[in-house]
Amino acid sequence: MVTNPQRRIALIDAAIEVLARDGARGLTFRAVDAEAGVPKGTASNYFASRDDLLRQAAERIHLRVAVEDVDSTETDPETRLTQFMRLLLQRISDDRAGWLALVELRLEATRRPELAAILTKTLRDNLDAVVLGRREGDLPGDDLTAVLLYYAMTGLILEHLTLPDVLHDVDLDELVRRFVRRSLPHT
Repeated sequence: MVTNPQRRIALIDAAIEVLARDGARGLTFRAVDAEAGVPKGTASNYFASRDDLLRQAAERIHLRVAVEDVDSTETDPETRLTQFMRLLLQRISDDRAGWLALVELRLEATRRPELAAILTKTLRDNLDAVVLGRREGDLPGDDLTAVLLYYAMTGLILEHLTLPDVLHDVDLDELVRRFVRRSLPHT
């Protein structure tokens, strides 16, 4: 198996683009080679199977949209949480293909138990990281608040990236602020 890490990442990123554009049924080694602009047969030298490529694409998507650069100078916890959520929405909107590929992978996972297991672990780890991040970041609310916001944002992102005209008259920044405000327990 070939071990050029930069080319492997480029091929995985090309697979994500193919998934977003053509769906899981359109994901072939040939399509990935064409998207990456590499000679035919390159992807098959890097991945043992299509399932291996799907697995690695699933793992890579979360790295592409990770939010790490939140303004730590903000002292109000509610404002800091709102900023984080807005940044998350922006990062994912900027990588629309990554999110759409994840939707495709979720659908494909309903037909492939091995992929379902991988995605379940990846998404569960992501949810656990959100809950832990809330605790460690001294953000307001409790663990349930983190879960509620996670799923509110998941739904908002899905709608925004797949059928944006549904929300054409909605100020997304204001909606995110209200998600945060209404999810927080008021004392």
